[in-house]
Amino acid sequence: MTLRQLELFAALPDHDTLSAAAVRLHISESALSQAITSLEKTVGEQLCVRRKARGLALTPAGQHFAVQARRILADTRELVLDARRDQELRGPVKLGCFASFATSIVPALLDGFPRRHPGVDLEITVGTNDDLLPALDSGRLDVAIMYDMFLPVGYARREIYATELEAHLHPDHPLAAGEAVDLADLAEEPLIHYEASPSTVNTVQAFAARGLTPTIAARVPQIILVEALVGRGVGYGLLMSRPNVRPASVEGLPVAVRRLDPPATRTHVVAIWPEDMVLTARAAALLDYAVEKLGSYGRPGEHDGGSPAHAGTGAARE
Repeated sequence: MTLRQLELFAALPDHDTLSAAAVRLHISESALSQAITSLEKTVGEQLCVRRKARGLALTPAGQHFAVQARRILADTRELVLDARRDQELRGPVKLGCFASFATSIVPALLDGFPRRHPGVDLEITVGTNDDLLPALDSGRLDVAIMYDMFLPVGYARREIYATELEAHLHPDHPLAAGEAVDLADLAEEPLIHYEASPSTVNTVQAFAARGLTPTIAARVPQIILVEALVGRGVGYGLLMSRPNVRPASVEGLPVAVRRLDPPATRTHVVAIWPEDMVLTARAAALLDYAVEKLGSYGRPGEHDGGSPAHAGTGAARE
């Protein structure tokens, strides 16, 4: 078994056909097929099913083998980098970020981290839990930043910043006159429901915990649409608080952000990775930087808008 064979097989889960994989790997289809056959003989099990009419499918053993192959290749790269390392971190970091707050944290990371560690190649993938968790498990990501809600077991985690559910209202809405809003007062109002895992379940459970049912006016898959509709007065939104956000829609219309009293959901944005994997020094440095730049957000006292942490993160509330 060679590293080249492992490299070839590790790429198969990303392709639906053997020919597509061969093109991406810059190898002939026959050579790739021979490499797979050789691996199967070495392992003693069928690793994939190759049918021209149905494309390429990995067997359960093949799926496990591909995950392990990716980890072996990653460890090999780390071994080479360790041998070359001086005082400067070098090499790739593949970071996943939950889509709903990516615009609030990715710019801060891409702006400052490469200047601090110019030898690190930072690659960002944005998606939902359904996208990021499989990518972590398969080794396609080093670490992912997401909400600490409804996460399965088997992941190590590190807190990045605190967050809580807030109401987003048109500034002329009567409930925007106060500093806080009771969820019970919103139940009969038209809700612009942000639908993306785990946000959808979180909103439903927040109402259910109070014995309430929301009045959903629209279901939208993007926060930018929630804010746009709120800015036009179509309804209100319930969104987790985020750093580096100004209370306005994409059209420039003002939005009033109010905390919930009593609070509904209070949790953290965390970095997670499979607990049976060790973070590279580069990924650990990235998380150190994220905590340094974002970790003060969401601490007690944030809502008065007067703390140094509030000013430092660029967060603003109506």
